[in-house]
Amino acid sequence: MTMTDPVRVRLAALRAQMAERGIDIYVVPTADFHGSEYVGEYFKAREYMTGFTGSAGTAVILQDEAGLWTDGRYFIQAAKQLEGSGVTLYRMGEEGVCTVTEFIRDKLKENGCIGCDGRVLCAKTGEEYRKIAEERHGALKAEEDLVDLIWTDRPPLSKEPVFLLEEKYAGESIDAKLEKVREQMKAEHADSHILSSLYDIAWLLNVRGNDIAYVPVVLSYLLLTEQTCIWFLQEDILTEDQKKYLLDHQITTRPYASVYEYVKTLHDQTIWLDKEIVNYKIVHALPEDAKLLCKQNPTEMLKAVKNPVEIKNTIAAHIKDGVAFTKFMYWLKTHIGKETITEISASDYLEERRREQEHFIELSFDTICAYGANGAMMHYAATPQSNATIKPEGFLLVDSGGHYLEGTTDITRTMALGPISAEMKRHFTAVCRANLNLADAKFLYGCKGINLDILAREPLWSMELDYKCGTGHGVGHILNVHEGPNAFRWKQRGNDDNAVLEAGMITTDEPGVYLEGAYGIRTENELLCRQAGKNEYGQFMCFETITYAPIDLDAIDADEMSRKEIELLNQYHKKVYDTLSPYMTEDENRWLKEYTRAI
Repeated sequence: MTMTDPVRVRLAALRAQMAERGIDIYVVPTADFHGSEYVGEYFKAREYMTGFTGSAGTAVILQDEAGLWTDGRYFIQAAKQLEGSGVTLYRMGEEGVCTVTEFIRDKLKENGCIGCDGRVLCAKTGEEYRKIAEERHGALKAEEDLVDLIWTDRPPLSKEPVFLLEEKYAGESIDAKLEKVREQMKAEHADSHILSSLYDIAWLLNVRGNDIAYVPVVLSYLLLTEQTCIWFLQEDILTEDQKKYLLDHQITTRPYASVYEYVKTLHDQTIWLDKEIVNYKIVHALPEDAKLLCKQNPTEMLKAVKNPVEIKNTIAAHIKDGVAFTKFMYWLKTHIGKETITEISASDYLEERRREQEHFIELSFDTICAYGANGAMMHYAATPQSNATIKPEGFLLVDSGGHYLEGTTDITRTMALGPISAEMKRHFTAVCRANLNLADAKFLYGCKGINLDILAREPLWSMELDYKCGTGHGVGHILNVHEGPNAFRWKQRGNDDNAVLEAGMITTDEPGVYLEGAYGIRTENELLCRQAGKNEYGQFMCFETITYAPIDLDAIDADEMSRKEIELLNQYHKKVYDTLSPYMTEDENRWLKEYTRAI
């Protein structure tokens, strides 16, 4: 071992801390104290310990081995980044691959000890680990963050300013939202509600922040009763005007970390919380006489169904975003081969076009701009080391989005930059067909995303191809670009897929093809769920596509499409031209007319 192997050095240092405390297995998830999907720099302990930079994964460290579990979006990336680190990749969901829990159960010896930081482990998972330890007559130690002891240059906890989201953008007052949650609490006979989801807190209080890159949230907890609303946060970030705003709405504040002591006072109460989000330390600080009502936060469904103002504003945000992306696409198509363009310079050009748009806040995630074989990595992020020069041939996949005061966007287009093979065209056309077929769905109310996923996968499954991720996710409103509970996927994942598709939900439609070492293709639009006709069979539902940008006709093989699919593509492209042309230059419109022509 040498100092050129930083992951091995860190693992050795952590193992020394484990041995000192009698810990046999130490778990490091990708998590903050709030169950967030993406985390701030302070919370990237799993990345620090393994060298894997993807947004999802769990590291499990023993004295003689270490493993990293991640999903299909990251198999290629993780394999590269873990090479030589001493950390074994476990490909989640693959045949014969054990889960983290199964691995821990198999490896824990009699009288063994599992360790973790109880603040970054949800209560449900923490209780599973404790049960495994008890089965072995051992223990779970969840009081200490061992990574913090060895991470000497750890970034500080984020402490960014707060901004208030005016009602003309939120569409509903804070008082109205609090009343809806309290009504549900009353119906469930809950005395208190502990809310630790940063997205739900931001939505409920009509506030936004900047404590996670690309996710405008505020590190905080919230405790709600019929009479009180307590917001636990780093109080010195608030301005005097914001303090007055909170006071006007009967919201009191307390220091961020004081939540752990405060919850100990909730004696003899029925407390509503979601054990899949609220952390283990909070739940196990609650009094023994407290009764827990463990179910989904009421805010999750409330924020998933966009109100009329949010819908109107989101469509406006998509028009701005479509203008920005289409200007980028025009520039790329007309400049490729004439000047040096790299993945990073192309991504920067697209960001500049977004920043020109009124009310732009920030990107909604780190842009994926992936040329050629890099496109096969679903969540690829170009670095100075990997930054590919884009040539006038092959595919460029760009997955990007923005936060505007009006709403959040997420769009992917794959563009042919020159000659492509017949197979590439066939695969591109299949992905286009998949996207169009799902968007054209008409279905009875009561359907869930799991009922409709086959509409997108069928063109690919018929070719014995697939993509190792869901077809689509809900989109937050100036929050996390990935939002539940609505989604499109074919595999049932516990209770995740029990959300009925409601009018007002916005879900992405993003099938793809990913061939390792060759290329990736993804076409992504956002779908707004609407009511269609109602008759003796029930209420029918449909989707409205609210993303506006051309699907590259240079890569389409019309012979692979049915007459109906060609009609759907032509209708979509007419909508794109009619929507965007008022905002484009004369040259851009000539190009746009060509790229939205009927085929």
